[in-house]
Parts: sequence; structure tokens; C-alpha cells
Amino acid sequence: MASAEKLASGSNMCFTLVAEDPEALATSQDLRAALEKGTDELKLETLRRIIISTLNGQPHPALLMPIIQFVLPSKSKHIKKLLHFYWEICPKLDENGKLKQEMILVCNAIRNDLQHPNEYIRGATLRFLQKIREPELLEPLIPTCRACLEHRHSFVRKNAVMAVFTIYKNFDFLIPDAPELIQTFMAAESDTTSIRNAFVMLQAMAPSRAVEYFLSIYEQIPNLDEMMQLAVIELIRKESKGSSGEGALKARYIKCIFELLNSGSHSVKYEAATTLTTLTQNPAAVKASASCLIQLILNEPSNNVKMIVLSRVSLLHSKHEHVLDDLVMDILRVLASPDMEVRRKALAIALEMVSSRNVEEVVGFLKKELVRTLDGQFEKNPEYRQLLIQTIHTCAIKHSEVASNVVHVLMEFLGDASNASAVDVIAFVREVVEKFPALRSGIVEKLLQTFGEIKSGKVFRGALWIVGEYGDSVEDIRETMQQIRKVLGEVPILASEQRLLDAAESEAAEAEADSLIAKPAVPTSTTSTRVLADGTYATETVFSSTQQANLEVVKAAAKPPLRALILGGDFYTASVLASSLTKLVLRFKEVSPDERAVNELRAEAMLMMTSIIRVGQSHFASVPIDEDAQERITNCLQSLADFGSHNDQQAPIKEIFLHDTQAAYTKMVAHEEKKAEEKRLKDSKAVAIQPDDLISFRQFSKKNAGGDADEYENDLTKATGAVEVAKDDFISKLNRVVQLTGFSDPVYAEAYVHVHQFDIFLDVLIVNQTNETLQNLTVEFATLGDLKLVERPTSHTLGPHSFQSIKATIKVSSTETGVIFGNIFYDGAATADSHCVVLNDVHIDILDYINPAYCNEGQFRSMWTEFEWENKVNVSTTIDDLRAYLAHILSSTNMSCLTPEAALMGDCGFLSANLYARSLFGEDALANLSIEKGADGVLQGHVRIRSKTQGIALSLGDRITLNQKAA
Repeated sequence: MASAEKLASGSNMCFTLVAEDPEALATSQDLRAALEKGTDELKLETLRRIIISTLNGQPHPALLMPIIQFVLPSKSKHIKKLLHFYWEICPKLDENGKLKQEMILVCNAIRNDLQHPNEYIRGATLRFLQKIREPELLEPLIPTCRACLEHRHSFVRKNAVMAVFTIYKNFDFLIPDAPELIQTFMAAESDTTSIRNAFVMLQAMAPSRAVEYFLSIYEQIPNLDEMMQLAVIELIRKESKGSSGEGALKARYIKCIFELLNSGSHSVKYEAATTLTTLTQNPAAVKASASCLIQLILNEPSNNVKMIVLSRVSLLHSKHEHVLDDLVMDILRVLASPDMEVRRKALAIALEMVSSRNVEEVVGFLKKELVRTLDGQFEKNPEYRQLLIQTIHTCAIKHSEVASNVVHVLMEFLGDASNASAVDVIAFVREVVEKFPALRSGIVEKLLQTFGEIKSGKVFRGALWIVGEYGDSVEDIRETMQQIRKVLGEVPILASEQRLLDAAESEAAEAEADSLIAKPAVPTSTTSTRVLADGTYATETVFSSTQQANLEVVKAAAKPPLRALILGGDFYTASVLASSLTKLVLRFKEVSPDERAVNELRAEAMLMMTSIIRVGQSHFASVPIDEDAQERITNCLQSLADFGSHNDQQAPIKEIFLHDTQAAYTKMVAHEEKKAEEKRLKDSKAVAIQPDDLISFRQFSKKNAGGDADEYENDLTKATGAVEVAKDDFISKLNRVVQLTGFSDPVYAEAYVHVHQFDIFLDVLIVNQTNETLQNLTVEFATLGDLKLVERPTSHTLGPHSFQSIKATIKVSSTETGVIFGNIFYDGAATADSHCVVLNDVHIDILDYINPAYCNEGQFRSMWTEFEWENKVNVSTTIDDLRAYLAHILSSTNMSCLTPEAALMGDCGFLSANLYARSLFGEDALANLSIEKGADGVLQGHVRIRSKTQGIALSLGDRITLNQKAA
């Protein structure tokens, strides 16, 4: 039986297990009795308990001889297997460091098992020999082990090879002729697994002999089994860097790898493709390697494997930029995969490969895929469509020759039910119209034709801005007004809606008069049950009159799209409409000499604006018009009312409406291009080497430093979670040491905290500062936040003034400020009472998981609207400069500033900036900084943080609060 004491609440739990089973605390005498008189089943269970007890620090050395006497002679294969575990962990040396005399009997039993007629026992015993690290125990077994190399069964031979390999690697003096022995063995061996094991040994211990064997089987390599082919690739990868990797031999290596690219095994294909690029940088070899990887992506069903291989293709393209451009259509075949992440990765790689030579073909394929998304068979078609639109957008902007071919196709999706896709299309159209003046006329004409299909307010705002800025001919302006009349409906809006309401009321009155039984007009009621704030229930009754019902009928009637948006409360779009109407009237004045037509257009525009304000103040609108929209529309009305008068303010107003807004957008596009170019140059691999640059000697540099390190070794280092270069030196480690107890405590503890991606490694140093021996010393850790303790540290016995190093691993599942706390328990020598030392808390820094990132304005606004968690932090700091405070926040939170530098220039006493970061777990963190400088020079304002999860919003807010006080 066991009881568990809960140390942490919630989903993150840590338990202290306390043994209560009397059998778990059995003495050596009880265990000896069970070994002497028990059956094989009882001996098996007793031996298992002895092994567990030995692993837990109670070895029972007195039971070694009883085990040899009563358990070793057993013929049970299960007992023999457990005995191998026991011989591996039991103490084999005496106090003087010499092999115990009893182990001679064990050695004799192992020799008998190595000569056993059962091949399973022989093979299992040979496996056991690979774990022995005492040469005195191994020496008498060498002749028998060598004899097993000639056994009739392949299971014994393949394990004998690995046993010889391990013994020679650890104690080469025991088998000094092992390389010659294994090479002779390979010449006569027929089992493929045994040959592979022998080849691996020669590759590690005698590379020259492995190369010799490689040359002897050179012609048969394409027909060998998968494991042997992988071993050959490993040999080529290692030997190609030495002297054997030169000249004719290297040519053979390359030819062999080329042949293995056509292997039937996916593993062999992948390893051969990655190895080929390390042997040669020839364009043909690079292209063959990339083609093999792409074919592997197409044939492999696992999405995880697809992502890994796509990453390898992306890395290959970054090193050989234009060599792989011809394979872009092969990459696009990956889009047949239904997984969105695979499609997104493939499109990103294909976008990097697009050039002026293949852009027409790529865009044509993407257009076909875009049309295919209209079928609706795939559940994520809207998301895929948006991804395709963004990719076509980027291609068209980079290569102007295809912009005219795709812009009209994409404009067919302006009426898409997926709001995100339509917004991306209108953003693309806006950028194309700005960058390519020759296409403006056709685009405006096509845009006007699709006005009636638009359903989204965001898309309407973009379309109205485009026609207001770039509709510069009389025909364009007249057609624009015609389309606006269609999507807005009859004006004045209030009068027409009132007329519909009156008609509905008259129809209702007539229907009531025609009824046979007259009933009084009693308001109808709807009753529902609600839950109050205190948890109690209450009945809610809503009364609705006939007039209210008629009003709802009028609101629900079908209306033109723009009219429906305005009546639905979207007065931001109405303000954009007013601004566009003002631009159209002002520009029509410039291009048309007909004063009558100008006045008619102006009067109609003013009527539309006035109608919007009036209906916004009536009960027909879902929500009343807001002050900002009303003020904006009123300003446009005032501009048109003063239009034509000889007023000094007319010239600036005209300049603002007709030139300044377009100039601002031009600057924004130029800034985005500049930022993208800077990012491209930053990511570029081109590095200029100056004549006076220092020469980097790999042997003298830090581990994994520089680009000369082996690519395969770097991948292996990353996969195994090795310490990064910046944290590999002694000084960096000292800076991350946390003191857990006081210097006056009987037990002193300190921990080195290392954060590596999703893991936290604690290396705890425990020092016994007393003159007594501390028994059963255990460090118990518990966590708060999204942290989880992987394993419980084992107990130890510490002598007087001795120390012990204890390691613990903690998994992190989200970006949240976590806390690790715990205690040290130990038993003193004088009393049986347990003592406890409370450890200081270890706070995990959120900045270890947050990295600066970039997103465009549209993505930022979309996420800002979508994310529901917000944390508002008031500014309280001694910093008196706006830009300095912004820089302080950026450095304190690891966030990047999305607001262009041009928008932050100048000193107006106010600053607003958008910040963005992304965590290692893929979480987005948004922030908006709005501060102003008061008359007394003190900064005031707030920082609003938004995220999809509560943890990151709270953690970032705490970080800002803490750092601004320390500033």
C-alpha cells in the first residue's frame, strides 16, 4: 500500500510516496529464506525485490552468496534474465577495490551460459557482457566469447560481434587483435545483421579496414539491406572529411551516394540526400539531393516527416539560392497534402524559389488551386484560400509582369463569405494600384463591377478608398457614384425606412381589421429564466408591442449591402464613404468644366452624408452613431459646403483630401518594402571576408562555434538538447546560480538553472554543514504554473561536511511565469525524527521563452480583435523621455516595435506604438503603448497587453510593472 500527499493543486501535481507495505521493508534474513526454500516463481519475485532495493540504495551485500547458491543454478529463462540485471548493478568490488571472490563463481556461471546449447541464452548472455565494466570479470570469458563468433545461429553471432566491439572499446588489451578478428569474420559471414554489426565496429575502431571492406563490396551496396546501407552512409560521412576522402576515393563515395538516392528505403534516401551535399557543392548534386527530398515528401504519409524534410529543403535552398529554382513546381506538388501546416511550409519555400523565369508557371498553378478551393470539399478551404491569396499577392508584388494576370482573378473573391480572404484581396488590390499606375484604370473598372457582391465592412472601406483615390477620370467618377447609389439604396435613408415602417403598420392594421374576432392590442410577452450574479434564478419577462414587431420586420427586410452595414451600426465604413465622396467631388471639379454637373454631384454627396447622420440618430440603426464617425462625416459636409468659396482654408483641405492620404500610403508601402529588404539582407548567407579578419581555428574555438562545425554534429547537438555556446562558459553558469538555503542552515543548497526550449534543468548542489551523517536526504520539488516535474530525485546519504549533486528536469508547457519551490528532508543520526529545510522559490523568467517577431498591420489588428485576454498596466516610471521609455519596454519584454520609425519621429509630447512578440510555444503577444508627457515632465499613460491565453498577458504585465519601477 502507498499513500500520496498532494503538494500542488491543479493539473500540476507532485507526490511524496511513503511506503507502508511490510514486505517492501523486508530484511536480508527474510529475503534469504525466500531464496532458499521458495519455488521458481517466489525466487523470481524475491530477486525482483532485491534488484529494486539495490537500485534504491539498499544493496543487501549479504545476499550475494545465497543468490549464487540457490538462484544461479535455476534453468528458468526469466530468472536468468533477472540475474543479468542483478549482476550488472550489484557491488562486485570489495573495500580494497578488488573483485570479490564470489564473483569467480558468477564468472564460471556466465561461461557456462556462453556455452549453453540454447541460442537464446547465449545471445542474452552476450548482450549482458556489453554492460560489464570490470576487466577482471571479463578476462576469463574472452575465449568463449570469441568462440561464439563461429556459432551456427545468427542470433548468437550478431550479439558476439557487439560483445567483442564493446570489450575492445573499453579494454582493448583484452582482445588486442579484435579488428583483424572481425575482418576475418566478415569475410565468411552470410547474415546481414551480423555483417552490419561488424562493419559498425570496424568503422568506429579501425576506419581503414572499414574502407577496405567498403571497396570490396562497392558494386553490391545498392542491393544491400537498409541497415547496412545506413552504416555505409555513416562511414562515408565520417571518412569524407579525412585524408581518405580525397581523389578517386571521394569520387567513389559520391557515386555510391548517388546510387543510394534511388533506394527503396525512406531512411536511406533521406540520409543519402543530406550526406551528398556535405561531399560536394556541385549544382547537379545539390539538385539531385533536393529532388530526392521532395520525392520523399510526396511519398511519406506522416505529416511530421513532411515538415522535417521540408525544413531540410528550405535549408538547402538558403545555401544554394538559385540552383533549386527549377524544382519549384515539384515543391508545389506537396500542396496535395491535406495538412495546413505542410501546405503553409511548402508555399513559403516555393515563394523563396520564385524567379522571373518561373513566376508565370507558379502563379498559373496557384490560380488553379485557388479555383479548386471553391468546391468546398475540404473543411479548411477558407484558410487554404487565404494562404493562396497571400502567396499570389507576394508573387505579384515582387514580379510586376504577373500582376495584371492575377489581380482580376483575385478580385472575383471580393464577395467571398470568408472575411479574411476578401480582406487580403482588397489589400492586394490596393498595393497593386499604388505600385503599378498602368493597371489603375482596369482595376478601378473591375472593382466597380464587384461593388454589389461585397459583404464585409473592411472590404467596403478598402474599395471605397481605392475608388476615391484612383478614380481620376469623368467616366470613373460617374460610374463610381452610380455603383454607390446601388449599394446604398434610396436616399434619404431615414425617409425611405420610415415609409417602409408605415407600410408595414398599415398592412398589420388591415389584417387586424379583417379578423373575425376583434382583440384588444395587448403587448405580447416573452418569459425566460436567468441566473443572477449571486447564483439564484429569476424570471425575466420582455413585453413587445405591435409597433416594435413591425420595426423588427423592417430591419430584417433585404437591403443593399452598404445600407445594411450602416443600419447595422458600422458607421466607421460610413465615415470612409463620406471621405471618398468628398474626394470624388473635389476631383470631379478638377477634371470637368461642367459647373452644373459638379453642383449636382456635390448636392447628392451632401445628401448622402446628411442622411447617414440622421439615420444614425434614429431608432432604425442598431446602435446610435458614435461621436468620432459623426464628427468625421460633419467635417466632410463642411468641406463640401465651403467648396467653391474663396476661402484661404480651401487649398489645404483640397491638398489633404486629394494628395496627402495617397502620399501617406505611398510612404507606408515604401517602409514595408524597406523592412522586408532589411530582413532579407539579414537572413542572407553572404558574408564578406576582409583580408585582415581573424583566422578561426576550429580546434581552439568553443564547442560548436563558427560555421566550420560539422552540419550532422550540429543537428545531433540540437536534437539532444546540448548547452548553447553562450551558456557553455563558466561565467555564464555562475550568473544563473540561485541560492536555495541560507549559509547557517544545516544543509546548504544552491541550484544552477538552465532553460533549454521546453525543458528546465536544475543542477542542485547539496552540502552537509554538520558533523553528523544525514540519512535519507531527499529534495522534494513542486511547481506553480504550467510546469511539471518529470521525475522525483532519489534519496541520498551525506557524510559530515560532504556534498552531493542532484539533478531534476521540469517540463514547460506554456509561456507563463512559473515558480519552483520545495523542501529538503533528512534523518539525523541521533534521533529518528525527520528534519526539514525550506528552499527559496525559483522564479522562471518569461523572457527565456519570448522572442521578438514581426507581423503586418492587418495581422496585428486581426489578432488584437480576436484575442480575449487583456492586461492594462499603468505607466509609473522615473524616465522622462518618451522614446527612452519605449526602448526600456522593448528591452524589458523582448518585444519588437511594429510602428514605423518615421511615425515615431519628432517630439509632440505623445507617443503610441504597437509591440509584438512570439513565444517558443507559438503563442502571440501583442501590446499597445500609449503615453504622454505631462506639464510637470512626468510620463503618463498605459500599456495594454493582449494574448490568446491568460498566462502570457499576466506574466508580461508583471514583467513591465517590475521593470518600470526599477528603471
